Amino acid sequence: MADRMFSGIVEEAATVKGVERRGSNINLEIECSFTDELKIDQSVAHNGVCLTVVSISDNGSYVVTAIQETLDRSNLGELKPGMKVNLERSMLMNGRLDGHIVQGHVDCTAVCTEVKELDGSTYFKFEYDVAPEMAAKGYTTVEKGSVTVNGVSLTVCESERNSFKVAIIPYTFEHTNFCDIKPGSKVNIEFDIIGKYLAKLMVK
Repeated sequence: MADRMFSGIVEEAATVKGVERRGSNINLEIECSFTDELKIDQSVAHNGVCLTVVSISDNGSYVVTAIQETLDRSNLGELKPGMKVNLERSMLMNGRLDGHIVQGHVDCTAVCTEVKELDGSTYFKFEYDVAPEMAAKGYTTVEKGSVTVNGVSLTVCESERNSFKVAIIPYTFEHTNFCDIKPGSKVNIEFDIIGKYLAKLMVK
């Protein structure tokens, strides 16, 4: 995983064209509208996981490699041809930060336990398993704080010890793979880096 910065504003819900196992790694072939703008060694977040472009084809697709550690920490190992994956290219230094600071380093996965439509938005509840000592280091959520789910920057509307809820507006639902998330779906979670730093500073 490369070290770049993202904002959690998904550019496109692209299509997985192929999945190839190479030893303990997986090569993912992705088809998207901006393939011709990509370069070899460029960083792109896939469901919130920063991966490096290793090859580009002439048919509108490119390939990235996910190593075993990445597969263990994320839902990328569950991707199959035809599925949607959220994409975001790394931020430009002179660009706006419309979401929040996202590293592209997934902390854990969570499972969707509830989907409910209310007042024009769709509410999702996610549960995750983080040890108390890690939660004390900032690996947790707070109400009105930021969290990244499958690469999407979101505001937490309800927060409990090992679960949280987010509200998704119709545009986000339609233009990301949130439209495919159902109870039982596994998603990637990155907790807010600012919260992690604050937790570290508070340790005496």
